[in-house]
Amino acid sequence: MPNFTLRVNGTEKNADVSPDTPLLWVLRDSLHLTGTKFGCGAGLCGACSVHINGTLTRSCITPVSQVVGKNIKTIEGLGANGLHPLQKAWIAEDVPQCGYCQSGQIMAAAALLQKTPHPTDQQITDFMSGNICRCGTYERIRRAIHRASAGGAK
Repeated sequence: MPNFTLRVNGTEKNADVSPDTPLLWVLRDSLHLTGTKFGCGAGLCGACSVHINGTLTRSCITPVSQVVGKNIKTIEGLGANGLHPLQKAWIAEDVPQCGYCQSGQIMAAAALLQKTPHPTDQQITDFMSGNICRCGTYERIRRAIHRASAGGAK
């Protein structure tokens, strides 16, 4: 089995896995970073979202061999020194219901705010449409994104 060295949340980690192993399973099973969730396994729901070199990526369909030498950021590494402003906004707006999809939602929201620091409702809806929340907390998600973009994530 090949040994892959990955840069995850600013730290180099090793994983002895097959080259076609989805990054999701490397993160969860080999590196014990369980914040990234399995949802559909087909890259459709967004629960497994991470950032690869700053780009929102579905880890369930990304082979580990494709991310060697790239910067991988998971929900565990989003806040450099404590909670990220989005995580604070999520708490302030009481966004999660079951919470299962929320790490993927937050990672998508972070990618949105990186590109569009002060998005409109329509920009939020359009960008976040690839992330499914079975509990339907979309209005709270939108409010939290607006709160974080305004700097009111306290």
